[in-house]
Amino acid sequence: MSDSDQPPGPPEPAEEEEPTSAEDTGEGAPRRYPSTIGGGFYLLVLAVVAIAIGVVTTGAWRGGIRWFGGALIFAAVVRAVLPAKDAGMLAVRARWWDCLLLAGTGVALILLASSIPDQPL
Repeated sequence: MSDSDQPPGPPEPAEEEEPTSAEDTGEGAPRRYPSTIGGGFYLLVLAVVAIAIGVVTTGAWRGGIRWFGGALIFAAVVRAVLPAKDAGMLAVRARWWDCLLLAGTGVALILLASSIPDQPL
């Protein structure tokens, strides 16, 4: 039998294109941690929040809550300034929505901590 007498078989797979750069293969240049500047700011905000929680547990709860609120307001400012591709973990929703929720929660925490009267023990 010649090649023309054989029934057609499955098509031969097309040749796969070779990756052209080290970035395409996942090899080569080491990955930066965090990979965006927003990720660095996010870690800074988390560190300040952790310190604020530590301050709250020591008994100076007003100061701790103010630091917590300040960290959220800082995160809102950073989210407002950075473009979406650089915002990292600070970018969860639309920019205006992220900023509104972060700043609103930060301001509310600071105002609430300031408005609660001292209670006798």
